[in-house]
Amino acid sequence: MELLTLEHFAGCVNETFTAALEDMRIEFVLVEARPLPVRTPHAQRAPFALLFRNTAAFLFPQQIYPMRHPRIGEVGIFIVPIAREREGFLYEAVFN
Repeated sequence: MELLTLEHFAGCVNETFTAALEDMRIEFVLVEARPLPVRTPHAQRAPFALLFRNTAAFLFPQQIYPMRHPRIGEVGIFIVPIAREREGFLYEAVFN
């Protein structure tokens, strides 16, 4: 599998990623894909962060979720809950 970059996700903002958790399918909408400051000049990729929203009434714990998207395919993404909004919970994934 090739190394995922910001460019893979930038065109997926406002689109749904589906995570499989036991026998449930959980939908996360990618609401932001942004670059992060480069701290290591010769890194394999430029760092970036993704922000997902889930509208469930309960909080999902931080962990790796196998997420599926039609263009990207299936990839494990470690997400961390960072905020609660009226629309649901926000989760962040950081790629270094």
